[in-house]
Amino acid sequence: MKRFFGFTDNVGKPAGFLSLDHLLLVFAFMTLAVSLAIILGRRYHGRPLKEKNRVLVWTAIAIDSIELFKIILMCVRNHDPLNFLYDLPLFMCSIQLISIPMAAFCKGKLKSIALDLVVMFGLLGAVFGTLGAGNLFSSYPAWFFDCVVSVLTHWISGFAALYIGISGMATLEKHNSPLTIGVFSGFVFAAFVTNYVLDYNYMFLRAHDGTPYKILYNLVNGNPVLYPITVVALFYIYIAVFYYVAIKVKSKQTSTVCL
Repeated sequence: MKRFFGFTDNVGKPAGFLSLDHLLLVFAFMTLAVSLAIILGRRYHGRPLKEKNRVLVWTAIAIDSIELFKIILMCVRNHDPLNFLYDLPLFMCSIQLISIPMAAFCKGKLKSIALDLVVMFGLLGAVFGTLGAGNLFSSYPAWFFDCVVSVLTHWISGFAALYIGISGMATLEKHNSPLTIGVFSGFVFAAFVTNYVLDYNYMFLRAHDGTPYKILYNLVNGNPVLYPITVVALFYIYIAVFYYVAIKVKSKQTSTVCL
């Protein structure tokens, strides 16, 4: 247990990026998340929003409770009560720690924006944040607390995104896109300022840290100005394309129903 929770200097041999242990851990949680999303999404599809929302409420409680436990453990393990400053929800994947509770507990426009953010980034973050986590699996064993919790919370986000889509909760309306971009821009600005204050790397705006962002980093030769601009620009392009495709699909579905 000491090795699993990191209360010893020797936590074991690193699993290795895309090793068998890495893939087994990821696909175990992936299978569970996708299966539950399909089962619950189909079960609640067509039901009143209040009933659909119950699943999101429990999802929000689960993901934030796990993250809170992780933050407390990290503070104790590092003998530093301020260690939580390096676990703020300012990575692209950890935005779900805020957007899922917003989707579950807010109403009106805020709820719509949060639902859109979860659908857009939940599954994307789950896939790339676990299969692409070279920074974690190159440093620790797969069955180590940091790796297990990271994969678990990422795939809770993936579950939420799939459930929202399958159950029909997502709006993805064109008029919501400026507000969604505005909220996301707020997260980016917060990450940028926090990186400057703490000398940290939220949203990987300063370095790739062994993640797939290495491709962008190498494309601009690590330029400290071009690299973060490229990362943020890619986010905006993704949001625009996601909305465009979603609106086109909904338009075709409406046309088919009318015919």
